[in-house]
Amino acid sequence: MPTIDVNLWSSLRRLTDGREVVQVEAATTGEMLNALKQAYPGLTPVIDAGIAVAVNGEIVSSRRTVLAADSEVFLMQPLKGG
Repeated sequence: MPTIDVNLWSSLRRLTDGREVVQVEAATTGEMLNALKQAYPGLTPVIDAGIAVAVNGEIVSSRRTVLAADSEVFLMQPLKGG
C-alpha cells in the first residue's frame, strides 16, 4: 500500500499538531480518509461533515479513486455551487 502525502488547508492544521502535510498509507481516497480519521481523530467530525478531495489537480467525488505514492492530494473545504 503506498504512503500518501495529504496537504491540509490551514484551519485543519490545529488538528494535526500544526502539520501542513501528513502521511498515511492508502490505496484509494476512501482508505485515505479512514486512515486520516484513525491517525488524527480530531479530523473525524470535519471529514464526516463533508470535505472536497483533490487528486492531481482534479476534485474527485468517488471514495474509490486510486492513489499512488506520487499522487498530489489536497483536502479542501467543501465546494458550494450556485
